[in-house]
Amino acid sequence: MITVTVRYFAALRERRGLETELMQTSETTTIGRLYAQIFPPGPDGALPVAYAQNHVRVPGATPLADGDEVAFLPPLGGG
Repeated sequence: MITVTVRYFAALRERRGLETELMQTSETTTIGRLYAQIFPPGPDGALPVAYAQNHVRVPGATPLADGDEVAFLPPLGGG
């Protein structure tokens, strides 16, 4: 198992009720799979997000490592 710090922003922070949390996951988990585990498709649906690992944007297939900081970046509304 590895431990990562997950940061939530905007609507995801509201849905999760947290800004940050530590999570344990398997060594084979990708950032996209972690997002799907935390926010599974359902009545509210999963928001499309960008992924960041250690302050760098990465694709969903990027594997996680122990101690990583992960952020899920939902689209921002405005006008």
